[in-house]
Amino acid sequence: MAVKPITSHKQLTAKKTAPKRVAKPKTEKPNGTFAVFATGGKQYKVSIGDKVKIEKLKGDHKKGGKLVFDKVLLVDDGKENITIGTPFIKGAAVNATLKKIARYKTVDVIKYKQKSRYFKKYGHRQPYFEIQIDSIK
Repeated sequence: MAVKPITSHKQLTAKKTAPKRVAKPKTEKPNGTFAVFATGGKQYKVSIGDKVKIEKLKGDHKKGGKLVFDKVLLVDDGKENITIGTPFIKGAAVNATLKKIARYKTVDVIKYKQKSRYFKKYGHRQPYFEIQIDSIK
């Protein structure tokens, strides 16, 4: 084996860089069934068994209660049947169980104006529901 001689200043001063990391592709569930539903002004792509944090819903809800989301936008059965709603699919529903009612970490809001002795600070904790998807119909 012959060693290559250094021929340029760039080779002499070049920094060694670490190899780039490649993100692993998300793996789908074994059965491949998923749905997209809308709640709280957002859309969520879910499979059976997924845990998802959603916006708090109005009404009396308790931990362990059942929730039904009927605003389903898309359903894929994992084979070749994909149903797309216009805007929603009639008769489709995503059933879930309410696992946790909690609030996110505090977000600090600060208002400040220099030279005028104005400083206001307050915090906000957004409430959320953590649900587990039971079935997709």
